[in-house]
Amino acid sequence: MNDPKKIALPGSHKAAHPGETTGKINRDEAIEVTVRIRRKKSLESKLNSGERVTHKNYEKEFGATQKDADKVEAFAHEYHLSTAEVNLARRSVILKGSITDMEKAFGVSLSASTDMAGNKIRVRQGEVFIPAALKDVIEGVFGLDNRPVARPMFKKLRLGGQIVSHASAAQAFTPDKLANIYGFPSSFTGKGQSIAIIELGGGYRTRDITAYFKQLGIKKPTVKAISVDGGKNSPSNADSADGEVMLDIEVAGGVAPGAKIVVYFCPNTDKGFLDGITKAVHDGSNKPSVVSISWGSAEVNWTQQSLTNFNEAFKAAAVLGVTICVAAGDSGSSDSVTDGKVHVDFPASSPYALGCGGTSLKVNSNSQVSSETVWHDADNSATGGGVSNVFALPDYQTSANVPVSLDTKFKGRGVPDVAADADPNTGYKVLVDGQEMVIGGTSAVAPLMAGLIARVNQQKKKWAGFINPTIYASPTLCRDITVGDNKTTSGHKGYTAGPGWDACTGLGVLSRF
Repeated sequence: MNDPKKIALPGSHKAAHPGETTGKINRDEAIEVTVRIRRKKSLESKLNSGERVTHKNYEKEFGATQKDADKVEAFAHEYHLSTAEVNLARRSVILKGSITDMEKAFGVSLSASTDMAGNKIRVRQGEVFIPAALKDVIEGVFGLDNRPVARPMFKKLRLGGQIVSHASAAQAFTPDKLANIYGFPSSFTGKGQSIAIIELGGGYRTRDITAYFKQLGIKKPTVKAISVDGGKNSPSNADSADGEVMLDIEVAGGVAPGAKIVVYFCPNTDKGFLDGITKAVHDGSNKPSVVSISWGSAEVNWTQQSLTNFNEAFKAAAVLGVTICVAAGDSGSSDSVTDGKVHVDFPASSPYALGCGGTSLKVNSNSQVSSETVWHDADNSATGGGVSNVFALPDYQTSANVPVSLDTKFKGRGVPDVAADADPNTGYKVLVDGQEMVIGGTSAVAPLMAGLIARVNQQKKKWAGFINPTIYASPTLCRDITVGDNKTTSGHKGYTAGPGWDACTGLGVLSRF
């Protein structure tokens, strides 16, 4: 990029993926990008006050300015790009235009490639370039490429390669029974609350939801699908991402059947994921009080602009009083990265998310906990957890004895914060595309916590919001898990559970706050 009037957008660099091939692309194809622009003013003072801001007042006080949006649009129109949407609360200007015009506008070169699943995708390498005059205005540009960015954190219980049914499982739980075992506030259903679920693939069938809750003998929750960036409720078969979608809905709904469940279906791209989060957080119509996210990837797989903008979206959620629950990963301390180092999963590693780790739970004949340890079956079937190499140790973890990262020695944010049953061998009874199965993974813990928060919100008649400072100030709110580890075979690197916070199960099992 030699245009002297343009500069590289900080944090936008993308490297080629291992084994990635590139080819010619149809440059007449129309695509959309989301340009994130700055806030009117900093959120920090409001974050520290603990005071909740309404959606309407948030836009007035902390949204983007129309003047900044106009500047971005004026630049875009010079390159024949059109405006698809402007949302000042979400600080997003969505632009549409041909690949040729996008390449010229942002100084990039796009190529055709194929992802690991064999799907045709659009990729780029290097930086995104923006006008120097907008260097303080634009904070991120998303959607120029559409590589998949995250994976779902669920594990189906299989024996001999076959999916295990409810009746064949040695021990498995329905979400409502697990809520009782854990001692979630009884007599509350999440009535009056709305739970947002972010999905990057898959879908649900209403008949499955109806049948499932009839089996449980509890009222079926209201479930609503919302399309983001063309994402759709697209159920296919029980071996697809439908398992993630149904797990999320059935666990959240089983714990809080009185809550409305709003599922935001998004493309599995950095743009789709971010747009889904900002749409849910700033949804002034459905007004979710809690967001459940069961998708993620190791921090090293993200661009800095993604890490920053997702984290800023979660800051906005905290100010709005919205709790963000995120699965911590299902592949132990390596988080599926094969470099022999330890990694934590993002967005669980955001300091403004409630990172949800996994345990292996056993109960006695009276449905009382007989033992609960760190979930660890194998390298690719164990709770994620560790220390961020991106986000510094937050104030609320100052006294939690979070170690430095094993590889970088960075004193970062510790993951997870809490944990609950995630072992597929002691997993959740769900119904997916007409098929009964047992599913585990930290994917189940995020909606379980979302259901708990909906119950507590109803109980306390207010939104809990950002609960991390609260639970770290009173760690006895959690039942400590002290046995097990998430070390991977490769290098035997990882973390071991012990008294107090640890990088396997956080503070332990949360049932009230």
